[in-house]
Amino acid sequence: MKHIVRVIATLLLTLGIALPAEGAVTITFWSHELGNSFPHAFFTLRGIPDAGGSPVDSNYGFTAKSISPAILLGPVAGRLDSAKPGYIAGSDAQFSMVVSDKQYASILLLVSEWSGQNGGSEYRLNDRNCVTFVQEAARRIGLTGLEQPKLMKKPRSFLKAVATANSDRVTVIHQHGKKFLASLPSLTPAKAANGTVTVATGP
Repeated sequence: MKHIVRVIATLLLTLGIALPAEGAVTITFWSHELGNSFPHAFFTLRGIPDAGGSPVDSNYGFTAKSISPAILLGPVAGRLDSAKPGYIAGSDAQFSMVVSDKQYASILLLVSEWSGQNGGSEYRLNDRNCVTFVQEAARRIGLTGLEQPKLMKKPRSFLKAVATANSDRVTVIHQHGKKFLASLPSLTPAKAANGTVTVATGP
């Protein structure tokens, strides 16, 4: 049944039809190819936790603090990156998955761990880059087929391989960001466990 729902959801997204708002957080994995910036992988979090509370609409990626030839020579300082709306619209949504509150909390912990708040946040081109960051996010929500050593510097190819390996669990999107974002419903009010209603914001 879940597989049928995912197929229908994918068809609606392809046709540009907005899906109804869900009472959970959805993580969507994105790639950004060559253009005016470095190839990149990141993820967005959007929705309302099952437990209630404020709507979630955020995104995270991991990159070097400074893009320079130094990244070819060894470790450099890294940082978490939150993409601007225009950057996301120019990227490609590869696949998404509705996550439980426990999985959502695990993703937030990952963000904290890679933020460098408790020390240095090292970026290594070969084994601690934007792809390894989203790889760990995918691991924490239970996806498989993540060991892709030849694709660890190829964001789009890596995410497509993961989507294929988990086609029975994720909603495969493969859609340009501008079109995908236009199909998303507005976030709706949620009632928290204490009965408080939170007013939602638009996309």
